Amino acid sequence: MFNMTPELTYAALTILLAVVQIFLPATGRTLQHGTKWNAGPRDAAVPPSNVVTGRLERAQANLYETLPLFLGAVLIAHVAGEDGFLTYWGATLYFWARVVYVPLYAFGVTGVRSLAFLASLAGLLMIVAALFV
Repeated sequence: MFNMTPELTYAALTILLAVVQIFLPATGRTLQHGTKWNAGPRDAAVPPSNVVTGRLERAQANLYETLPLFLGAVLIAHVAGEDGFLTYWGATLYFWARVVYVPLYAFGVTGVRSLAFLASLAGLLMIVAALFV
């Protein structure tokens, strides 16, 4: 049986979060344009997404900007044997801040959404810092 570290568990959970963030805006687009559009070739220009779907699309893109960095940092720290206090709390902070970010963005909560992003970035930087201390 493979026993994952908490950091690797958070990496796996973040991948699941990314999958959820694929389907949230996809569902919004389907609700907006219909199942026939969803199943079709989508050759014609699509009107802009509605407000909430657009926010979910941007939240997804925002996750994708830092996801490879997070996964890379967690894997490098693990392979280097640097799992510890900073990596644990960094991965924890990154994951939960990313979870909180989605509804904050979807509901248009300004300010706090930016704090959630900065918290996730701080978590990522904590993992990277563990590689150099």
